[in-house]
Amino acid sequence: MRTLHFLLLGTLVALTLGCRSTPNTYHTLVAPQPVRDGGEAILVERVSLPPQVDRPQLVVRQGTSGLVILETEWWGASLVDELRSALQDLLGGPVGGKQRAVLRVDVQRFDSVPGQYALLEAVWRLARPGQAELTCRTSVQTPAQNSVASLVEAQQANLRKLADAVRGSRAGCPASRG
Repeated sequence: MRTLHFLLLGTLVALTLGCRSTPNTYHTLVAPQPVRDGGEAILVERVSLPPQVDRPQLVVRQGTSGLVILETEWWGASLVDELRSALQDLLGGPVGGKQRAVLRVDVQRFDSVPGQYALLEAVWRLARPGQAELTCRTSVQTPAQNSVASLVEAQQANLRKLADAVRGSRAGCPASRG
């Protein structure tokens, strides 16, 4: 009887451990330290994304036509909110009551390819007080290793490059760079 009891207990423990799932890991595009350069006040009003990547889980490319949804790798907030928060931080954080430029970003591509690169292509519109709206296109790509952390860091670098392009647009649209 005692052997049967240990056998049942062992089976129950094995089943319980077998049913345990991998915990979710959460990632953010927001830099660890906000930028406070005291420059032009820019409000990030809106960010839009392609529907293929507009989900709580990270999505990576596989091969030439495949997408993989990483079920245990999640954004800390919706990807749209992650992008908006990260850009707002990079462009000087929340702005007060003074007149400010307004930025709207339409992300055309947000590709993450493990072991290769992260790509961000966006059309953005910047309306400065008293000036005509400026519409520009920025395409940036950063190499990435074969890990989720490296892909997220590469996308963070892409957002820094996009923010630099927005800040540098006083004389018109800057040239895209990689």
